[in-house]
Amino acid sequence: MNIRRTLAIAYKEVLQIWRDPRSLAIALLMPLMQMVLLGYGVSMDIRHVPLCVFDQENSQSSRLVVERFVASGWFAITGTLDNDRAVRAAMDRASCIGAAVIPVDFSRRLARTRSGPVQILFDATDANTTNIAIGYAQGVAALATADLDARWTSSHGQRRSGVGVIDLQPRVWFNEGLESRYFIIPGVVAVILALVGAQLTSLTVSREWERGTMEQLVSTPVTPLEVMAGKLLPYFLIGVFDAAFCLLAAVFWFGVPFNGGLGTLLLTTALFIVVVLAIGYLISVRVHSQLGASQVALLVTMLPTTLLSGYTFPIDQMPAPIRAISLLVYPRYFVTILRDVFLKGSGITDLIAPVLGLVVYAVIVLWLAARAFRKRLD
Repeated sequence: MNIRRTLAIAYKEVLQIWRDPRSLAIALLMPLMQMVLLGYGVSMDIRHVPLCVFDQENSQSSRLVVERFVASGWFAITGTLDNDRAVRAAMDRASCIGAAVIPVDFSRRLARTRSGPVQILFDATDANTTNIAIGYAQGVAALATADLDARWTSSHGQRRSGVGVIDLQPRVWFNEGLESRYFIIPGVVAVILALVGAQLTSLTVSREWERGTMEQLVSTPVTPLEVMAGKLLPYFLIGVFDAAFCLLAAVFWFGVPFNGGLGTLLLTTALFIVVVLAIGYLISVRVHSQLGASQVALLVTMLPTTLLSGYTFPIDQMPAPIRAISLLVYPRYFVTILRDVFLKGSGITDLIAPVLGLVVYAVIVLWLAARAFRKRLD
């Protein structure tokens, strides 16, 4: 491979990028827009769930339960209701998605049996939000029960018995605050690099066909390998720039902790960029229309990356056939690497399986891309 001819092709591609506003917008603006939209728009955390309260007793004990819901930060009291029909109307109007109903004999039953029922009603239109909110409500109920029990034993001059009580003390590693953005943002980086890289390189060769410059390219002495290397080199540098921006934004903008090694991150990111660019180039060689190549690149990258890479849905919870198919989705390996490097501080030796997956992918796709381009006009 002649370095001088390769750099000449690369220089020509740089001029094409500079003269094409669409390519510049994809390279510079799309990462910023996607980082903001996906970083802030995708979250598995639920805060301030709208909750109405129908407190039929309005006693000190019932108010303590309501205060527990407010103090948790998970719920926001949007209204105090005074009858059952008002509860139904509030949920029909979507003024709240949940309602806490405290019966009129709450304190009396609590004093007699040390068990006071509180009914929690939820609008289960959004089943995922409802399941999470139910878990939050159970946690609030446990805290309120502990408070009421402590008050009861203290007021009766009794000591709390520890017989038969299990003290469960969970400890969470790698994401102590259970922040979903720490789980999501590294996946966002993989999504952005996959989309931007494939979109850009899917236009390289198809642009030559549409602009009528393929005849000039074929008549030059450059080899197919030099064409591929020269066309991918500028996009590799753009990909490195976009990756640096996304990774820095993940750490300093979104506050994702970075516990791994910088060398591991750079090496694996460069490997992933090569895979993405080679896939886009392969599409560009096979599809002679820029619009068609762009649509194919979007289809090949968007759906697999968002659905089967583990970015939004856990792979281990998928059916076995889908898990097998996900092995063919290259972003899943990079998503795993990013999360392990950021949160666990994993080194290259801890990431042998996903790194090997990217290496195999890179070798196969580069080989296919190199063989796909032929210096012919048919």
